[in-house]
Amino acid sequence: MGHVFRTEQQQMAVDGLKRFLDAEIDSLFNKEYRDRFVPRDVMAAVMRKLTEFGLVSGVVSEANGGLGLDWLTTLMLFEEVATTSSDLSVPVLINSFGAHLLEKLAPPHLKERYLPGLLSGDNFVSMGISEPDVGSNVLEIKTRAHRDGDHWVINGEKCWISNGSYSDFLICTCRTSHDPRRGLTHILIDRKDHGYEVRDIHKIALNSQSTAQIFLNDVRVPVTNTIGGEGEALKNTLALFERSRVFVAAQGLGTARRALEEAVRYSKERRQHGKVIAGHQLIAGMLAEMATHVDAARLLTYRAAEMIEAGVPAEMEAAMAKYFACEAAVTIARQAVQIHGGNGVTREFLVEKLAREAIVTPIPEGTTQIQQLIIGRALTGVSAF
Repeated sequence: MGHVFRTEQQQMAVDGLKRFLDAEIDSLFNKEYRDRFVPRDVMAAVMRKLTEFGLVSGVVSEANGGLGLDWLTTLMLFEEVATTSSDLSVPVLINSFGAHLLEKLAPPHLKERYLPGLLSGDNFVSMGISEPDVGSNVLEIKTRAHRDGDHWVINGEKCWISNGSYSDFLICTCRTSHDPRRGLTHILIDRKDHGYEVRDIHKIALNSQSTAQIFLNDVRVPVTNTIGGEGEALKNTLALFERSRVFVAAQGLGTARRALEEAVRYSKERRQHGKVIAGHQLIAGMLAEMATHVDAARLLTYRAAEMIEAGVPAEMEAAMAKYFACEAAVTIARQAVQIHGGNGVTREFLVEKLAREAIVTPIPEGTTQIQQLIIGRALTGVSAF
């Protein structure tokens, strides 16, 4: 909905993926497993199929076994997944950025062991950043790793960790020294070899995939499992946020777009006062506003992706995209419910689910208010945090 400029190759890739999602995925996540946890074997089977279309595999170079897609094409594909299912978009997002981090920063032995499983869709990774008392301010991370010979011994708790129950390994952000900025390190923890406890968190929405607490109690990990160098995690995490925020923006865009599509379909079917409600001026005005916001969200999101692909710093633009697209999702999903009237609050119609999912999107990767502070700092040079 709305014209999108794509190359012939991009259009073919998007069309092929959309046919697959419509035929095999939509009913699976929006009917069979609606608000129910998708078992790991089912999710892995879906992920294996998605890798063939360039999801996860697209962010990794051909030299390391991936498809080597540019970031804009990858984002176009991701938008289709998010439009079909926000739940499915979460493991796609986490595995994609786990794979990207491994390729760019992991030592060869970790890359060789863990990257192939992500690219095939067989394995899952979790990214352990957030903690019970630590959200957007990474500098306050308390999970501690101390050296004991050739091992790290890790203690702490991570919270709001996507892929938690599915995860085969965790890329954990740990404090390895008291230096506020150079004291954070990424360490890979294998669930089978080193062990960590996972406890799922039940939420207002997005319960078909895993969001969890992870508990680390005297977990011993070889120092050779360090990713990106000791003390380099803050710098590497902030660089990762710039990219991941664009993809969370695409999650908001996908939710907004699906809500608009459902509202347009319903408005052409539902009759009131002798005609379909699409013919009523107030409904037409609502749809016009919704469509305009969807297109604006896409333009902001795609611009940030293009800047990243070009190697241009895009901290402010990524924050704008995430801020606008996710807040647009909340507004558009709410309007879609209104257009559905009483039917909009029943489980018989998808907009009820979309409205709950939309509420979640402004929170991950920095809340709307954090994005506003980032934009303000970029404009003035004065930091509010």
